[in-house]
Amino acid sequence: MNKTVRIGCASAFWGDTCTAAAQLVHGGALDYLVFDYLAEVTMSILAGARMKDPQAGYATDFVEVLTPLLADIQRQGIRVISNAGGINPLACAAALQAACDKAQIPLTIAVLLGDDLQPQLKQLHGIVDMFNGTPLPPLCVSANAYLGAPGIAQALKLGADIVITGRVVDSAVVSAALVHEFNWSWQDYDRLAQAALAGHIIECGAQCTGGNFTDWRDVPDYEHIGFPIVEVSADGQFTVNKVEGSGGLISELSVAEQLLYEIGDPRAYLLPDVICDFSQVTLRQQGKNQVHLRGAKGLPPTAQYKVSATYPDGFRCTASCLIAGIDAVAKAERVSQAIINKTSELFRQRGWAPYTEVNIELLGSEATYGAHAQRQDCREVVVKLAVRHPSKQALVLFAREIAQAATGMAPGLTGIVGGRPTVYPLIRLFSFLIDKSSCDVAVDYQNQRHTVERPASTSLLTPAAPIEPPKPQGRADASVSLVKLAVARSGDKGNHSNIGVIARHPDYLPWIAEALTPEVIVDWMGHVLDPIHGRIERWYMPGSHSLNFVLENALGGGGMASLRIDPQGKAFAQQLLEIPIAVPQHIADSLT
Repeated sequence: MNKTVRIGCASAFWGDTCTAAAQLVHGGALDYLVFDYLAEVTMSILAGARMKDPQAGYATDFVEVLTPLLADIQRQGIRVISNAGGINPLACAAALQAACDKAQIPLTIAVLLGDDLQPQLKQLHGIVDMFNGTPLPPLCVSANAYLGAPGIAQALKLGADIVITGRVVDSAVVSAALVHEFNWSWQDYDRLAQAALAGHIIECGAQCTGGNFTDWRDVPDYEHIGFPIVEVSADGQFTVNKVEGSGGLISELSVAEQLLYEIGDPRAYLLPDVICDFSQVTLRQQGKNQVHLRGAKGLPPTAQYKVSATYPDGFRCTASCLIAGIDAVAKAERVSQAIINKTSELFRQRGWAPYTEVNIELLGSEATYGAHAQRQDCREVVVKLAVRHPSKQALVLFAREIAQAATGMAPGLTGIVGGRPTVYPLIRLFSFLIDKSSCDVAVDYQNQRHTVERPASTSLLTPAAPIEPPKPQGRADASVSLVKLAVARSGDKGNHSNIGVIARHPDYLPWIAEALTPEVIVDWMGHVLDPIHGRIERWYMPGSHSLNFVLENALGGGGMASLRIDPQGKAFAQQLLEIPIAVPQHIADSLT
């Protein structure tokens, strides 16, 4: 069977560029166009929107971007799958149906339902956070299970041209299309793992076509960067490519960075339909801007879905101001501490509780580097002052009182950026597991509800034992920075971050692994780790000559809860790339 399926991804998050869909529809020769919009932060934002307006709660960008392309999508026979439904997928479908009707384009729309557990939270008992064991908060503003691909595949089988979902795992929009097209069994776990890999590679849009790439100087034409296309064969192997003539870069290293992005144990990447082992995945350049991937293995999934709930936990406020001139860092430190001291005194006078959390960062002084910061001689810094408190009233006072610094504190303060800051509810993530039987998954298609049956699963198997990286041979008598030997990328999962490190050449990996022990990473990245619960895990991925590190409890709460300038750990890899690595002299000489 020589058939291949071409799937393009036009969105990595809610707010991504509006140009990608047209680029892919007009030049991608696609069978499927998929969009990924949802993250934990997005779900809480959509929940707030629906509270204000019952017809809101979905990614409106999806309807706006797709509407002018409907005629081309119908003419080419492209099928569309998107999780743009957020927490109100039926409203999203209604808005898109209105656009189709107005354009007189008869595309059929199916909606996947069953992920929203908010209505039944009070009936669930014994729920605890899967990471720290705390009980379910009394008030949650959203609670959504990460569904898999079967419901989407059923919608495609029913004949839907467009499938809109709520919360599904990001890769499911790709996996479902492949299961449908190739009629794979839900027990063919190796193929399901390859499908999940294809989805994982393109789910973040241009991050696999040169976006966020360590070697950014090598990436041409950011302005017209190409969005990714996977071309998948019946055995699950696939190539990653993009529209001819578009910008960006697809190389083994740029794709490998995405392979490691936001994963934990690469031998047990847990999804609702399959447990993936990506440790043996290999990448091979097949031509300009074409990389071939194979080697994912699969195990039967668990009997549970992961659920992400969000809940309010007090309030937050962030103020920023520029301080310039002589001794800018010292002035900024004094001013920021004075603001906190003064407002804390006002809180005590009023009988209010103290701040729950205070985070002061001096941007421009290498604040994100912790003890490894090298700049203290800056003549301009931005003070970022973020605070948390149980009472909105207290933070309204904070937002008012900081203005005095402009005329009553150190010289060179140019005023509060953006005027008086706004007080927002602080939203935290609560993650837990639930039996799949607790979710009534259904497809709404042409005014009928179709129940989605859960695929039968074989017995749960144990992932393969971890493999230790090879030991270096020879003597290390020189030192180079990690960036000379590897590329790296970091991302987030809740309050945890990961850093994937990919050797530029297989010969470098033993030296990298010898140097980058968990203990060394704890020392180098200790400024971001929770002093009590922070820890590091490391895994070796021989197929891609890579190491994956997970930094547990490293994001100050993560997502919307973190007060840091980098709440998702996006800059962690950049910091690690500066660490010195001991290597033989001949390797060091070859890099100069």
